[in-house]
Amino acid sequence: MSLPLSDAYNTAHSAAHHICSLTPLRPKIAVVLGSGLGAFADSEAMTDAVRIPFAGIPNFPQSTAIGHAGKLVVGKVAGVPIAAMQGRVHFYEGYSMEQVVFPMRVLWKMGVRAVILTNAGGGISSKLEQGCLVVLSDHINMLGTNPMIGPNDDQFGLRFFDMSEAYDPGYREFTLREGHKQGINIHEGVYIAVTGPSYETPAEIRAFRTLGADVVGMSTVPEVIAARHMGIKVLAISCVTNLAAGMGAPLDHKEVLETGEKVRGQFISLLTAVIPKIAADVERL
Repeated sequence: MSLPLSDAYNTAHSAAHHICSLTPLRPKIAVVLGSGLGAFADSEAMTDAVRIPFAGIPNFPQSTAIGHAGKLVVGKVAGVPIAAMQGRVHFYEGYSMEQVVFPMRVLWKMGVRAVILTNAGGGISSKLEQGCLVVLSDHINMLGTNPMIGPNDDQFGLRFFDMSEAYDPGYREFTLREGHKQGINIHEGVYIAVTGPSYETPAEIRAFRTLGADVVGMSTVPEVIAARHMGIKVLAISCVTNLAAGMGAPLDHKEVLETGEKVRGQFISLLTAVIPKIAADVERL
């Protein structure tokens, strides 16, 4: 059941107020860490960290997926205050779309104006290899729904809003440039979101390739839509943790986590380099 409009806004405000009471930092940048990628928030790159379990935040949904620690870590990376979500919640866990995007609304109420969304994805394009990174240029929503369906709360954003450049072109450009500079196997591509939790069939993957998708996953798109509704700028990066169905061995979530661990160093290095560039842009907003 959807919250009344005033309750949706006030509940996000209450959660943000609670988080801000636990740390003096006021981050304008957030990072959402997907399956197998949560180590970034525990690395030496993160300093002055305060770790808050999702369970300790009023009305915050709880992660149940393996590889999602379920903590909000507020600290600094390269001297820049950030809020890092170790894990997220997914539509397939049984949460409503409103619950899936609630953390994004809380981050916005905290003052976040740019977000880096990360995920583990299946490689559809033949140019992608296991362990490579893909900077998302666009998406295809195959979730069968949209988190903005229902009455619109103008306190969050406009009823109708543009998605033609949902993934910020400038952020994409300097992330790709930095990745190539560091010698990372990095590409740009289109993400297609499905509900899961079953992996896709080979026939579905062939259909998705025909539609123009390069990588497939079960998250990210609702958060992107909610972020753009509120005017938050978006950078999104997929880690190709496995080749999609019909392109390799049978799919296994263990492989997802293992590949995330293998790319840990490159992933941390890339985010550490990119965050100050995003911070410089956010300061101009």
